[in-house]
Amino acid sequence: MAYWLLKTEPETFSYDDLERLGKDRWNGVRNFVALKNLQQMKRGDLAFIYHSGKEKAIVGVAEIISEPYPDPDQNDSRLTVVDVAPRYRLIRPISLKRIKTDIKFKDWELISQPRLSVVPVKEEYWKLIQESSMPELVRVLQRFNANGWK
Repeated sequence: MAYWLLKTEPETFSYDDLERLGKDRWNGVRNFVALKNLQQMKRGDLAFIYHSGKEKAIVGVAEIISEPYPDPDQNDSRLTVVDVAPRYRLIRPISLKRIKTDIKFKDWELISQPRLSVVPVKEEYWKLIQESSMPELVRVLQRFNANGWK
């Protein structure tokens, strides 16, 4: 499984919209590098949903539920899309400002190539974001993994 970050303008399409719809096509990607990233996605991969614009924060997690395919609304076979479904909202959104101030993320394309709308996420970054967003839940699960339920 691979991890991704998908950027969206919440005024155009937000995580709320994805939850309301239950699933949707992730389209509108035009940048060559972002398209190359999107074309590497596989069914079952997970993606952070990042609200750009004023919010600038990771707000939720979605699952890639299709393999990449040509955008049926375009006449250009280079423009591909995937279908996504919401999985869960982060308990605490993680702001871009917070990510930029953490040295652990210094090599992430989210920072080094800020205009990319589809960004790969290393497993260590995925875990750090999850832990930062849901620290109480992570502590409970770590205790369970170490000791089992008592």
